[in-house]
Amino acid sequence: MILVTGASGLVGSHLVKVLINQGQQVKALYRSAIPRIEYADKVQWVQGDILDIISLEEAMQDVQQVYHCAAIVSFNPKQKQQLHHTNIEGTANIVNACLNSGIEKLLFVSSVAALGRMREDQPINETMNWTEKTSNSEYGKSKYLAEMEVWRGIGEGLNAVIINPVIILGAGDWENGSSGIFKTAYKEFPWYTEGVTGFVDVVDVVEAMVQLMQSDISAQRFIISAEDLTYRELFTAIAEQFGKKPPHKKVTPFLAAIVWRIEAIKGRFTGKNPLLTKETAQTAQAKVHFNNSKLKQYLPAFQYTPISTSLQRICADLQKKYNL
Repeated sequence: MILVTGASGLVGSHLVKVLINQGQQVKALYRSAIPRIEYADKVQWVQGDILDIISLEEAMQDVQQVYHCAAIVSFNPKQKQQLHHTNIEGTANIVNACLNSGIEKLLFVSSVAALGRMREDQPINETMNWTEKTSNSEYGKSKYLAEMEVWRGIGEGLNAVIINPVIILGAGDWENGSSGIFKTAYKEFPWYTEGVTGFVDVVDVVEAMVQLMQSDISAQRFIISAEDLTYRELFTAIAEQFGKKPPHKKVTPFLAAIVWRIEAIKGRFTGKNPLLTKETAQTAQAKVHFNNSKLKQYLPAFQYTPISTSLQRICADLQKKYNL
């Protein structure tokens, strides 16, 4: 029996599909309503919350493996407290429940943000950690501190492994999360930056997760990244798949600084999340590269899908999903 947290998200929903197709028995948490995901009828749903220790321990009855995918991804300074509650305290609860329930193995979905992603002088690898100097986001700090809870569990005897994905591409809800990249390109957003970061197909993330869970690998963390691209290259490639006009106006650091300040002021009056924050403005300008060689050393047969191939599939899936 396998427990999945965050089953309604991009990674969690794809993971559930793969596990069900493998013939696995899957449990998943839900708060108030069972999410409408593929294969939802084949999942054993358990009402609960990662912030509720009692419901977690009940959910882990008869469970051998746990995939912890649930998290809040936000770069809005106003959500700092919520980030810390869910990402840090929630992960601590998962770790404690795994230890108390005698879980065979935990796989934690972290983020490259936990590695300190504002490094332009050298490629980022798994030996690095979040610091005040190398990260500009509370989200990154929350994921780093969440990882510390997993390492604490490992120190107490928990068999666990951590993955640090880059920006994950998939046909999820394009109103939320990283799938919003596709909506932005479809709407012919004209602006681009020359910032560089890593991208990876959600299918590859899930495949790496399953292989790591089924292996004897433990007490390790792995960057999951297929390719480093500029944001301009990615948005142009997506626009081409949709038959839309690619971005053509360059955002300078000065312009980005003006826009995030305007968005912050608008947010105070409207109460809505700003489209751009100081954190996201800085990240979009940074040129960051990732060393993905460690995963290939531990899983020699693993291969990433070329991003160009991924975009063809994802854009086609989104066209069907949203009747474009």
